[in-house]
Amino acid sequence: MSNVSLFIGSIAPLPDSGRPTGMFKHPVGGALNLGDHGFAGDEQADLRVHGGPDKAVHLYPAVHYGRLAHAFPEAASQLKPGSLGENISSATLDESLVRIGDVFRLGAALLQVCQPRNPCWKIDARFGVDGMAAFIAENHLTGWYFRVLLPGLVVPGDALDLVEPGDEGLNLAQAQQLWRQHRPAPLALRQLAAAPGIAEGWRRKIVERADWLEKHAPRPSPPPAFHVKRERH
Repeated sequence: MSNVSLFIGSIAPLPDSGRPTGMFKHPVGGALNLGDHGFAGDEQADLRVHGGPDKAVHLYPAVHYGRLAHAFPEAASQLKPGSLGENISSATLDESLVRIGDVFRLGAALLQVCQPRNPCWKIDARFGVDGMAAFIAENHLTGWYFRVLLPGLVVPGDALDLVEPGDEGLNLAQAQQLWRQHRPAPLALRQLAAAPGIAEGWRRKIVERADWLEKHAPRPSPPPAFHVKRERH
């Protein structure tokens, strides 16, 4: 069980470039309706890569902020729950404690873990530092997305309770490690892609990578030729 904080936000310009983003969130003080596409009042700027049923709600583990502040001290004062654009902050959950397909109850709603977040360049722009998005990806500090199985009313401080475990295989941290390996085993990728509840977009990318790895598998070297030395008479 984890009691959570909630955040929503409107589209706002990034510093310097003025490009629109939905990353700027503010804490929620009252009840919110949670629907198939996320919390009422929450907005995403680029709907090609953000939002939608398989990215309806983003949870970011609060424990990661200390590590980010240590790695990027120039941005430490800005790094606090809600600042990476998450809708839910949890002080007790992280990627090692959830699996694809896990179903959680939050207030009157049911949520299902379906994919990790893929950090983008807007994180660097939002905090005015170089390399934070890459650091988050390389160290698997991404948080994850939920899809909404059952819409309902959610209140800040509601408990996020696991009600139905998902895939019995890799936890989300291990799944990300597999995905980021240079040449992961295609069979392991296919097993991950078959996890019940996985987001279709991520499943398709995993299968495509497994196909490519199988097609371009290194060919074994031929055994060295054996030459019979002729005897001299």
